[in-house]
Amino acid sequence: SMKTLIIIPSRMSATRLPNKPLLEINGLSIISHVFKKAESANIREVVVAAEDQEIIDDVKNNGGNGILTSKNHKTGTDRIHEALSILGRNDIDLVMNVQGDEPEIDINDIKNLNDKMKTNNSKIGTLAAKISNSTTYENANVVKVRIKESFEQNLFPLADNFMRKTKEKKNIFHHVGVYCYEVETLKRYISLNQSKNELENRLEQLRALDNDININVALANKSPIGVDTEEDYLAIKKI
Repeated sequence: SMKTLIIIPSRMSATRLPNKPLLEINGLSIISHVFKKAESANIREVVVAAEDQEIIDDVKNNGGNGILTSKNHKTGTDRIHEALSILGRNDIDLVMNVQGDEPEIDINDIKNLNDKMKTNNSKIGTLAAKISNSTTYENANVVKVRIKESFEQNLFPLADNFMRKTKEKKNIFHHVGVYCYEVETLKRYISLNQSKNELENRLEQLRALDNDININVALANKSPIGVDTEEDYLAIKKI
């Protein structure tokens, strides 16, 4: 059967919230909350990939596995690929990228994406959530995905495009930045140059679409709350 490895990229140098991964919620760092949640999905193994030794130490102190990666990565995908290379494993079929700053991620969404990747033999899969607030469409900080068929027609439709702002609403969802890659596709993807669309929109997933690599989309139960600002951090502590 196909084997999935979950890799969680994390880094200290977030501009808006310094030392973000190590900020504590109920006495446990954000990054350790995320890896413990990912482990509870029981998909298999979970590894944190970070460029900072402090993150690795924290993860290991909390019973997790961490890999120190280079500081020179352009994207999180490059970091994930390096971690996979360092592990030197040949028994992995799928790599799941779970964001290190979303402690509220829904375990069932991760499981669902993993299952759909396996049954569909997809190259890349990701998640999207319904948009409930109409201001979201014009908010450039919330990435959107347009799907080719509605979720009523297809539970794992192809992504048609990703955008930061849109006037359209049909088949548009809030993109949730969890990715699952077939290993060979991940290797091909990181060997490709950054595309014009990718650089203009600051969305690395456009590199896949620009190179005719399909991305399938599964419907998430909800949009996870990322911790990007002091306000987010205080709000999530309350939850």
